[in-house]
Amino acid sequence: MTDRVTDLLEKLAEGDRGALARSITLLESSLPAHDADRVALLQGCDEINASRQDTSYRIAFTGAPGVGKSSFINRYGCHLIKNGHRVAVLAVDPSSNRTGGSILGDKTRMAELSREPDAFIRPSPSSGHLGGTAETTREVALVCEAAGFDRIIVETVGVGQSEHHVSQVVDLVVFLTMAGSGDGLQGIKRGILETVDLVAVNKADGNGLAAAKEHARELKGALELLRGKEAPECVPTSALSGLGIDVLSELVDRLLHQRTDDGSLLERRSVQRRQWFEAAIVDHLQRRLQARPDWGTHHEALLDKVVSGATAPYAAAREFLDRLGL
Repeated sequence: MTDRVTDLLEKLAEGDRGALARSITLLESSLPAHDADRVALLQGCDEINASRQDTSYRIAFTGAPGVGKSSFINRYGCHLIKNGHRVAVLAVDPSSNRTGGSILGDKTRMAELSREPDAFIRPSPSSGHLGGTAETTREVALVCEAAGFDRIIVETVGVGQSEHHVSQVVDLVVFLTMAGSGDGLQGIKRGILETVDLVAVNKADGNGLAAAKEHARELKGALELLRGKEAPECVPTSALSGLGIDVLSELVDRLLHQRTDDGSLLERRSVQRRQWFEAAIVDHLQRRLQARPDWGTHHEALLDKVVSGATAPYAAAREFLDRLGL
């Protein structure tokens, strides 16, 4: 373990926000020279978290763009802090397919929360990673827990039903929708609503209050047809007025504590660690292969054949691995 990592771990254990930001930057680095430090940092954070008695929970908020996820999290996060929690928000922003860049503007809708001393907000680009999260969301959540944040909130990209993969990262998933968005029909389809734990029908304020309450009732009925007794509660909420925030927060806490007591949370996290392990193997293999001197030569030659149509992609991939002796 390098002095750099040792220093980061010592400061993380003390809750140092600067060390947390630098640790996340290290995790998001793609430089091969940082591989060993990343592994050492994550191992150290695992040990810090294991030594603590208090449980840190990870909660995801997902839903289509425009339903008010950022504004809702702003209100919910402030509610948590008033109740004695420390809140870290990992806001995943979609990346451009053309330039690779991201706006990373979700933090601007969390003005009140960003001013709280017990809050930490980190926007991250999805960088093409599927499932509504960023490539390093698991790792960043682990580091935030080591820094003493007991509520880790993940705001997903909001791109559709593929976002059910976020359940592989967090302990509980809240789905945000709104009246008139078409999600009443989506609610009876197989997909993300098969795995969500709670539903918030947002923007239940002003002229939209009655429509939101009706939408919540209809969606609850659709979910009962789909999931029976396991159907999640549907709560009308408003990030503007605060309606339903306390109700939803109480439901979240009840589910988390219930899963802690009956052992299902531990089982869920064990499954997630197995998935993390398998994903890490693929990541390390790819990094090591790309570091080989013969990677570039064979890759470029076969890529030209694929692009020109001379070779099928699958056949070229097989030939590429054969050339590498794999």
